[in-house]
Amino acid sequence: MGIYRSMRVVGILVLAYSVSMIPPMLVSLWYRDGEARHFAGALLAISVAGLAITAVASLRGSGRSLRRRDGFIVVVFFWIVLSMLGAIPLMLGTHLSFVDALFEAISGFTTTGATVIVGLDDLPPSILYYRQQLQWLGGMGLVVLAIAVLPMLGIGGSQLYRAETPGPGKDEKITPRLVQGARALWLIYVGLTVSCAMAYWLAGMPLFEAVAHSFSTVSTGGFSTHDASLGFYDSAAIELVATLFMLLGGINFGVHYLVLRDHDPRHYFQDTEVRSYFSIILVLLLVIFTSLVLTGVYRSFGHAVMDAGFEVVSIITSTGFGEADFSRWPLFLPVLLIFTSFIGGCGGSTAGGIKVLRIVLLSRQGAREVASLMHPHAIRPIKIGGRVVNNRTIQSVWGFFSVYLFVFVILTLLMMAAGLDQVSAFSAVATSINNLGPGLGEVAYTFSTVSDPVKLLAMIAMLLGRLEIFTLLVLLNPRFWLE
Repeated sequence: MGIYRSMRVVGILVLAYSVSMIPPMLVSLWYRDGEARHFAGALLAISVAGLAITAVASLRGSGRSLRRRDGFIVVVFFWIVLSMLGAIPLMLGTHLSFVDALFEAISGFTTTGATVIVGLDDLPPSILYYRQQLQWLGGMGLVVLAIAVLPMLGIGGSQLYRAETPGPGKDEKITPRLVQGARALWLIYVGLTVSCAMAYWLAGMPLFEAVAHSFSTVSTGGFSTHDASLGFYDSAAIELVATLFMLLGGINFGVHYLVLRDHDPRHYFQDTEVRSYFSIILVLLLVIFTSLVLTGVYRSFGHAVMDAGFEVVSIITSTGFGEADFSRWPLFLPVLLIFTSFIGGCGGSTAGGIKVLRIVLLSRQGAREVASLMHPHAIRPIKIGGRVVNNRTIQSVWGFFSVYLFVFVILTLLMMAAGLDQVSAFSAVATSINNLGPGLGEVAYTFSTVSDPVKLLAMIAMLLGRLEIFTLLVLLNPRFWLE
């Protein structure tokens, strides 16, 4: 009965998602670009699919209580089903093949930002808006949004929060009630989006593009309305706005909540993960800026600082906005930036990657192991924010890291078997599993030239990265279905 109970929830969520076809339909009517009928058709198809899933699950299943294991089923099936349904407007509006449309939809929902579309400047406004909306909805997670709604339907939500929310601190709640926490996060998310759109508009962007780019900036997604991304505007003011809001998008939204609740920005510097996040960015900025100046890439000091800062923040937050072509930078800089994407942003943010807190725990555990070689009987607990981290948490982080590396290696080999060279295969997996977007080699700008098997592998990597690997892999364990 568990699968039917889970699929009933998926059906309800799909029905709720069908409403998201209305905004791009209105955009189409406003600009008269002829795409409104495609979004109307998608709304109908998604509504029918949601009703069908709900009806079948309700007939076959019973009970309304959602267990923890059901949460994993809901999240994985919801993301897969939603991506397939989300591809419908892209197939109808851009005449993409099913594989290409599915790639674009998954890239949007997972906030990866990789694309197979060339010629964004010529697309209808409603399609451009729809791509941005995909990333905005995926940024905080449609499932987290549903947590604030499902209790009204008599369905619990804590299991979904545990399965979907990014970051290692999944058992911590920012408010006593989970529903209140989800609503607080979304209010912050909407507030940042509105502020970002206003800032872009004041910096010189047209209003439509300001709203569109605010969606992909706060969600750290990276989709743009232009092939040249933010480089299209050639504006220092727009670059500064993007850097600021990408930086904010990469911070744990729970910390944002504390800052707003207490009206105290010192929370940013009291949090160990956020301090480490800022420190890593500062070190990378100094290294890249110094390298660019010494190699003579930029003659202007200010231009070098701006581009270095923008690219570091864009990559570490897994946004992937383009302003300068970092793949053509000299020395080790392109590879350094790709490796930076493995770090990612803070847990509980919209950023991808392994997450800063895990990196901090891994480094401190490594340092403790080195120290134990010299003093084997000494007891050195690992502390984060003044609290001792229990061994179970440390083991789970090491487990995540080892599985992450194993999956990365396997996917890279499969990419090479599908026809990519070593550099392209490595960066294709890195940019997909870290939800980054731009890569190196053949996938430096777009995935449009690679084969369908490569695109399918990239989609798997995107989903694994967005759901932090275990959420998806746990469903492949036969014991999960036997319990």
